[in-house]
Amino acid sequence: MTLTIIGTGSMGMAIAHGLKERYTLEFVARDLSKLETIKNEYQANIYPLENFDITNKNIILAVKPYALESVGKQLKGRANTLYSVLAGSSLDALNTHIATQSSVRIMPNVSAKFKASTSVMTGDEHKRAEAEEIFSAIGDTFWVGSEKEIDIATAIAGSGPALLTLVAEAMMDGLVKEGMKRPDATGITNSLFKGFAPLIASNHPALIKDSVMSPGGTTAAAYAMLEEGAVRSSFIKAVGEAFKVTQK
Repeated sequence: MTLTIIGTGSMGMAIAHGLKERYTLEFVARDLSKLETIKNEYQANIYPLENFDITNKNIILAVKPYALESVGKQLKGRANTLYSVLAGSSLDALNTHIATQSSVRIMPNVSAKFKASTSVMTGDEHKRAEAEEIFSAIGDTFWVGSEKEIDIATAIAGSGPALLTLVAEAMMDGLVKEGMKRPDATGITNSLFKGFAPLIASNHPALIKDSVMSPGGTTAAAYAMLEEGAVRSSFIKAVGEAFKVTQK
């Protein structure tokens, strides 16, 4: 299968990097100089956006959400399938601006570059198996039953890496504050995140916490301070605020 990626920003290229070993890719964008660089890196066909014919193509739309209407006006023909990674852009909006036989919304993240994305999807049910096959090439996939659910999931599936960087940076800064050298603080924190992935995949968060927290120990003291700072509440509210943005 050939996949046509429209949009060559960070998200589009992260997806391309994850897919390139399994699929034939071609790229469409406004910036022709950028397309030449992509052509050399991926040995792929490249096309300018203006008057690009999407007839019978399988499109991965990775432009900025605000550009949906303007991009749609420059395309001609009717796609076979439209896979959109535009946060907050509904299926109705996609189908209004881009002619397609089938459409699926996907919310991946930039970890796609390392084949470690969390991709939440919804759309035309008959395209579910194909969508899961394609996007499993860049990480885990989760099909949900409604657009509301994918909008809710955006806070974690899409924005989650940025939220976790806040946690990671704060941990690094805490170590440096207490006297550790920055390279060591960075290395230790990075190692923690690497080791946490298989741990959280096989245990409930509460069980992990209870297994680490000893009476009157360091973990209990640190945990109490985070609760005092309303960190848990702030993260819950952050998910809600991200969801609100998708509804605008």
